[in-house]
Amino acid sequence: MRFSYALLPDYPLQESLASIRLADELGFHACYAADETWHKDLWLLFAAAAGQTRNIRLGPSVSPVTLREPTLIAQAVATLDELSGGRAEAVLSSGNFGLLAQYGIDWARTRPLSRVKEAHRVVRTLLDEGAITHQGEFYRYEGLFTFARPVQHRVPLKLGAMRGPKSFEAAGEISDGCHHALSYTAEAYEYAVRHIRAGAERAGKDWRTLDIGAWVVFATGPDSALAKDAARSMVGIYASSMPEEQLRRNGVDPRELKPVVDAIGAGDLARGIELTSPEVADRLSIAGTPEECLEKIRTQLAPSGVNHVICAITDRHLVRAFTGRDLPGVADVNTQLRLIHQEIMPAFG
Repeated sequence: MRFSYALLPDYPLQESLASIRLADELGFHACYAADETWHKDLWLLFAAAAGQTRNIRLGPSVSPVTLREPTLIAQAVATLDELSGGRAEAVLSSGNFGLLAQYGIDWARTRPLSRVKEAHRVVRTLLDEGAITHQGEFYRYEGLFTFARPVQHRVPLKLGAMRGPKSFEAAGEISDGCHHALSYTAEAYEYAVRHIRAGAERAGKDWRTLDIGAWVVFATGPDSALAKDAARSMVGIYASSMPEEQLRRNGVDPRELKPVVDAIGAGDLARGIELTSPEVADRLSIAGTPEECLEKIRTQLAPSGVNHVICAITDRHLVRAFTGRDLPGVADVNTQLRLIHQEIMPAFG
């Protein structure tokens, strides 16, 4: 089991760089960040981090092909790969539907899965060959080339998926893995892995060689209640992007969450947090003491075939930035990175 740090680039940049350096020193597999307008630019941040780290891998999880042109993703990944000495990778998706709405884009009209599959082909081709001629449904190029060339023989290129089943199967079939965000139950991961495996086997691949990542809202510390309250502050914001099918696979009735989603959609984050019950928050996060977090990973994620836990660490700064709530005593990012390293990672070898 690999462990990675999912960073939301909303901290002072020097603090983010210090956390990435610490994650590198502690042996985390990768640091990922969301490629979204809402946050500071991950590509510039990771370009700086590349020169300050040795082993940790860097890249977007996810980069939205509806907003960022695929050849520009390939150019950025190849450049980051050179800067980092061969440590770049990328996860592609259609994008955050809430963000797309703010651009006036109706995601349902974008044919998201077809677009992502074609974008994957474009990025893969330009990374591997440095040039592309392609006449597709969404993207067209004639002799386009780039001098941005990766160091790695094959840069890992994966897909992000949430609803399924077709998106999971596509990830298994055409890409190097799947990052599945915001699921926390054995049922949800058994469903995802079953379809990832079906796609891989259709392509003649061993599904166990793929990166099957669980991107989870995460908060830990010595005080269980404080950690869980920090997670509760963020759960509704994330859950508002979860499809109904995914909520059900995580033991949540969509009707139970509707008042929370409505409040957040109306901009009333305080009301959304108030309406998020501790029980729902517990179902839709991995939070508590390190022992509690370890138990959930061991019993709910690992048995399904997940081989990568991607911890979207929630701390006092992040909660305050997103919601205005101040939670004194919640462990900061660096403390949580150390606790994961010391008390959770050793259980998985």
